[in-house]
Amino acid sequence: MNDEKLMSIAQQFGTPAFVFDEAELHARVAFLRENLPARATLCFAVKANPFAIPLIRPVVHRFEVCSPGELNICRAVGVAPEEIVLSGVYKDEATVRDLVERDVPIHRYTVESLTQFQLLYRLAKEYGHRLPLLLRVTTGTQFGMDQAVVRQIIAEHGADPTVEICGLQVFAGTQKKTARRTAKELAMADALIADLRESYGFEVREFEFGPGLPVEYFDDYDEAEERALLAEVSELLEGMAFQGPLTLEIGRSLVASCGSYITGVVDAKTNKGENYAIVDGGKHQMVYYGGGLVMRQPPCWQLGSRDLDAAAGNVENWNICGSLCTTNDFLAKEVPAVDLAVGDVIAFDRTGAYCMTEGISLFLSRDLPKVVYALANGSNKLVREGIPTDPLNTPRL
Repeated sequence: MNDEKLMSIAQQFGTPAFVFDEAELHARVAFLRENLPARATLCFAVKANPFAIPLIRPVVHRFEVCSPGELNICRAVGVAPEEIVLSGVYKDEATVRDLVERDVPIHRYTVESLTQFQLLYRLAKEYGHRLPLLLRVTTGTQFGMDQAVVRQIIAEHGADPTVEICGLQVFAGTQKKTARRTAKELAMADALIADLRESYGFEVREFEFGPGLPVEYFDDYDEAEERALLAEVSELLEGMAFQGPLTLEIGRSLVASCGSYITGVVDAKTNKGENYAIVDGGKHQMVYYGGGLVMRQPPCWQLGSRDLDAAAGNVENWNICGSLCTTNDFLAKEVPAVDLAVGDVIAFDRTGAYCMTEGISLFLSRDLPKVVYALANGSNKLVREGIPTDPLNTPRL
């Protein structure tokens, strides 16, 4: 998004604010569709950016929901139950019971453990509603189940009419910059699918996979390099022995590039030869960048100063610090700016995934930032006001 557009949003709505670009989001989805297998449907991981749901809903097939709160958000913005994969390592009985009792047609329930299976099975039997399940297979983390547990469930319930075991799910981390792990994970899935068929006569009908596609947060984006990786991943997916329905669950790779964070300079000073700009945002609001914020230079700049070579004013390096009273509230170091002053706006790019929800939002009881859509038709829409957090931190006596 260009500086003029971001500045107009800052002037119209104020700072700090997250801005999500509808046109960029749609272009990104189109790019991934072009470079991934045609048979693959896309499932958006809501945790990456719940604010993007209304913008992304027309261009993806389903939403992965991992908590009751995310389920409530999906309901509030009109996502149909048939579009939801209810996932998550902790499924509380009250939430699941409510869905099963009302026979809400959730597309799929994932199974993360034998305990989860027993819960889902018990509720399905109690209410007489057959639940569609995906068994998640672990790759060596706390997520999913050992293959032995998957085999046990299939041996005992593969043909059980109480539940419908539709297939398998494999997610194994993120930011995979090579396809080596993907190759191992898909080979493991193929072998397990074949074993379930041979040992139990069970046919896996669908496969959901989290490819963990990487996002380049700090270095210049190389489209050719990304196309090469996607081609390799696609070749592995197309080369699977399993050729049934395939769903790819993707989060950051879909939405990271569509987000910008804008924050205004509220104070500027020089301490012991170092320039410090204090902004009205901070790391409580925008902390992610793959966990590398400050350790590497994030893509950020003073609006109106991208072309420093053509700058008419005085170019100096500035440390960008947030409004929290802690020395840890550094957003970026040594950012070049032109005659930086109070009232200027600093923009951070590639903040469309996780940044707006992973920060320590309640620290110091600062307001949550506004959220703005930059719509494809050229208009801007405020979709969340700045929200005070002090009521959440106030004891009730």
